[in-house]
Amino acid sequence: MPSASMSGWTKNKRKRKRNMKNNLPEIDVVFDADTIAKRIETLAAEIADKLPEDLLIVVVLRGSFVFAADLLRALDRAGMRPRVDFITLSSYGTRTESSGTVELTRDISEDVKGRSVMIVDDILDSGRTLAFATDLMTARGADSVHTCVLLDKHEKREVSIEADYVGFPVDDLFVVGYGIDMAHLFRSLPFIGVVRQD
Repeated sequence: MPSASMSGWTKNKRKRKRNMKNNLPEIDVVFDADTIAKRIETLAAEIADKLPEDLLIVVVLRGSFVFAADLLRALDRAGMRPRVDFITLSSYGTRTESSGTVELTRDISEDVKGRSVMIVDDILDSGRTLAFATDLMTARGADSVHTCVLLDKHEKREVSIEADYVGFPVDDLFVVGYGIDMAHLFRSLPFIGVVRQD
């Protein structure tokens, strides 16, 4: 599985992006667009090999929307025809640290009873959000619940949960881009990066 150790991050540190027009801080690239695209194709092949074609994918908004869109297209290329629904869970708001309490702010419309479900999220860190969503789908009668995350910050785990499918393990960096924000900024970046502190 691809990794993002500090050595890997340092290697990419020469790749810098700055938005001079809006005077935004400089971003160091952790995973570039090509690396992300290749990993998603691999993930889709793994998922298509193990899960049913009519899988219901529940996308956790908002951070995972870019990842989910690319993953869905890759799953289609891999021969799957999943159904899709969206859920909004919040534990950050405009903060950079989780509040520790997960709130359901937008529910899915699909009935999950008796169905195979895969929850797609951007980052698995404390585990609270993914555990909440998994427990919710299970309580509603899903036949099986699988999980797929773009990034896994394992050292931040506070709840005993692991994702079934992981894009990249990553160190405890505050990453942005590719749908992931910092106080609603940087979602549109085509890569995953970290805001420079110097």
